Amino acid sequence: MTSVGRTEHLVLPGVLTAEQAAETVAGIRAMQREDGAIPWFRGHHLDPWDHTEAAMALDAAGEHEAAARAYEWLLRHQNPDGSWYAAYHDGEAGRPTDRGRESNFCAYIAVGVWHHYLATGDEAFLDRMWPAVFAAIEFVLELQQPGGQIGWKREADGTPVNDALLTGSSSVHQALRCALAIAEEREEPQPDWELAAGALAHAIRRHPERFLDKSHYSMDWYYPVLGGALSGAEAKSRIEESWDDFVVPGLGVRCVLPNPWVTGGESCELALALWVMGESDRALEILQSVQHLRTEGGMYWTGYVFEGNRAVWPEEVTTWTAGALLLAVAALGGDEATVAVFGGERLPKGLAPGCC
Repeated sequence: MTSVGRTEHLVLPGVLTAEQAAETVAGIRAMQREDGAIPWFRGHHLDPWDHTEAAMALDAAGEHEAAARAYEWLLRHQNPDGSWYAAYHDGEAGRPTDRGRESNFCAYIAVGVWHHYLATGDEAFLDRMWPAVFAAIEFVLELQQPGGQIGWKREADGTPVNDALLTGSSSVHQALRCALAIAEEREEPQPDWELAAGALAHAIRRHPERFLDKSHYSMDWYYPVLGGALSGAEAKSRIEESWDDFVVPGLGVRCVLPNPWVTGGESCELALALWVMGESDRALEILQSVQHLRTEGGMYWTGYVFEGNRAVWPEEVTTWTAGALLLAVAALGGDEATVAVFGGERLPKGLAPGCC
């Protein structure tokens, strides 16, 4: 059981007490397998992105050994081409259930590894993980299109899917910056990655037509801000433009329009994006609004249908929902590693676009 003393920095009024934070962290740890894998919940699947998100939450709570085991799982089970499969049954490496290899899933290891290094100062860990990060980023950049956007994935047979998702590309943008920070820390500059990140940022900022139209999903709304491609007045304008469409006062954030369904993960990620913009008060309100999703045992339901036959749906509690909440709370509470990764400190700035 996580001790309350290790979660005192995760106290946030109306969101978590130290005891509640410890309970949530213990809930994630209870889902983690002995080999380090963190599935959505036991008996469901693991995907590399959500596995990493949960590991980052463990680091934010001071559970560094558990987080390190999660990264070691990625290191042991990386495919020869630098990728991971999109899904593994209950985190069993020998039982992939989706052999597609999604670009943003694979890139996210860089965010987690940089976060763990900043949380622990463990240089040996950074050295050990660098080959996996390098191979993952190289795999992802093979899917970058001439316009800067990142193709969605490779199919199981290796066929590239060149259509780009704005949410996925925005997440890759954050991952590229973290990968560059790791490279700089190791004094192994990667100028091609810098050009790729600049081209990707330019596509996100100026060329929405290069991405599939998924504007009815809330993630496409806030992820360009959360991933660091949009900031300042551009970020504020984007968030204000669709605020009333996606935010349901007192309940959280819709996952997709026009469905009357709020989800904890999207709500917590929006809160984190608001914090990135410097709007901590609104971020706090969003986090407070989703506490109706908290369950006994400290975990969180995935979502809630708020019209018609009102109900929790689906009836599942997920490690990544709890992880997203803990990371948002950690950022608002000033956790140094989380602030640095999501706030942009110690990440490269002003990357020049590699295309127009």
